[in-house]
Amino acid sequence: MKPYPVTRLARIIALVASITLALPLPMAAKQLMEAAGLDIGSQRELFVDDFLIACDPGVELMLHKPEPREVVLVCDQPWEGNTSAYYSIFRDKDRFRVYYRASHFDEKTKKPTHPEFTCYAESRDGVKWKKPELGLFEFGGSKRNNIIWTGEGTHNFAPFKDDNPACATDARYKALAGGTTPVDGKSKGCLNALKSPDGIRWTRMADAVITAGAFDSQNIAFWDAERREYRAYWRIFTAGFTDERGWKPEGVRAIRTATSKDFIHWENQADLRYVDSPPEHLYTNAILPYPRAPHLFIGFPTRFQPKTQQVEPVFMSSRDGVLFHRWREELIPITAPKDRDGNRSNYMTRGLLQLPGNDRELSVYATEAYYTGPGSRVRRFTFRTDGFVSAHAEGGGTLLTKPFRFAGSRLLLNIVSKGGTRVELQDADGQPLPGFSLEDCAPITGDSIERVVKWKSRSDVSKFAGKLVRLRFELKEADLYALRFAR
Repeated sequence: MKPYPVTRLARIIALVASITLALPLPMAAKQLMEAAGLDIGSQRELFVDDFLIACDPGVELMLHKPEPREVVLVCDQPWEGNTSAYYSIFRDKDRFRVYYRASHFDEKTKKPTHPEFTCYAESRDGVKWKKPELGLFEFGGSKRNNIIWTGEGTHNFAPFKDDNPACATDARYKALAGGTTPVDGKSKGCLNALKSPDGIRWTRMADAVITAGAFDSQNIAFWDAERREYRAYWRIFTAGFTDERGWKPEGVRAIRTATSKDFIHWENQADLRYVDSPPEHLYTNAILPYPRAPHLFIGFPTRFQPKTQQVEPVFMSSRDGVLFHRWREELIPITAPKDRDGNRSNYMTRGLLQLPGNDRELSVYATEAYYTGPGSRVRRFTFRTDGFVSAHAEGGGTLLTKPFRFAGSRLLLNIVSKGGTRVELQDADGQPLPGFSLEDCAPITGDSIERVVKWKSRSDVSKFAGKLVRLRFELKEADLYALRFAR
């Protein structure tokens, strides 16, 4: 895992200790940095990993699956079809935008029926989507369609809204799209950069900005406001391996990342690594910073089964964008409604939305009916807000955090508790702070996205801000999803 955040003072102490104690720097640094504690400030921390957890008898981290809702988009227009795919969805002020590949495959002739296009739709509520007649490109003798791009790059055109404050007005929207570039007299795959002032009219920004990879997939990028840089994720192939079935492919579909300051020059390329996860084919990645906790990356890569051609999304999270905790259990099974057990019929789209008027759930979208019917479909699914993974106690359990510092005056929990869950505020040595013991805590029951914890009818913990503390949770038939200290 990425080293836990520490203060500059802790690093200096560790260096001094390594010299005075004649210990190797890594050993002394590790010991003293852990003693210095984490610094979470007032940021929201999700229990998607063990970042905060020191010990948890009777508690387990449990993956939660999204609930299926309605079909929101059907690609049934003549220029769309049953192999429409690679949807990129995001919020843009008072509306939502979606971009996707429009294509159709005739299962009898085994050939495409028309060229691939990139199409656009928009929505005010994330449920009802409109395909505007843009008048930009002709199909079948008419420009009454929602096509925004033709030619090279339509297969996997993946846009985003650029929130970089220094972004030029003519590049407020950016995209990566597949292309080719000559290398030693041969044509080699690459990713081109595109730009747009309005998200509708696009031009080439730069060619072949990324060349090391296998790009026949949805390759995405975004502005990372937390780290003030662009980040991209795209497909690669790894070296061969042997899995538990003895199957020996030449490699697996995997994911590579890089960062950039200008969206043109990419550096720090790294293949994604995983915490205790086997090599598997991951066909897309759908990675983005989690909006409610932007220091965390979450992703919904699609696990691909070459023998059956079936796909199923899984969930993963990261704190540095390279090392991910990936769950083995599928997130949306092929048995979910409807027509998602066929060849490539169960991809997650790129996008996570909070729809208007509902702060208790998050919407994600997944495809179905690939290769079947007049057109592939997109169905909405919903998570509880922050509800990807919880610290779960079936009956009773204890969760003790590592020492940390915070900023704020109130402790807020995203929690569902059937029993009377209680919280204790401790010093760094694990001793209850006077007035903030388990006995002082008002029992927590019910379902709340931001439950204020109270001790003896008081919630103000500001006098402990900046000091090293721990939290001890006595969970009673509860799911703890997230915590934060509010200012």
